[in-house]
Amino acid sequence: MLSQQNARPIKDHLQVISSELEIIKQDFEKMSLELRRTIEQLEEEKMRLGLVVDIQKLKAEKLRKGKNKAEEDLVSLKTGYKKLRFLIRTVDLGKTSE
Repeated sequence: MLSQQNARPIKDHLQVISSELEIIKQDFEKMSLELRRTIEQLEEEKMRLGLVVDIQKLKAEKLRKGKNKAEEDLVSLKTGYKKLRFLIRTVDLGKTSE
């Protein structure tokens, strides 16, 4: 059996432990809240970066299409130039044979 003298220090000891647990709990809740805020900020940043990536992909696709169009135009110009030079030579040959 515990005497009244021994019961009091145990009760005091349990109160100290309870207070320490409350402090630890408050610290944990504070850290948890800070981590939630950090996670929210990171998720927002991730969303913003995702939008930036999407925009850059659209720009890259537009540039790729423009490059392909320019290459097609260049091929067309080269073909037209060759036909024109051929016609000029043909016309020049026709003049000299007259």
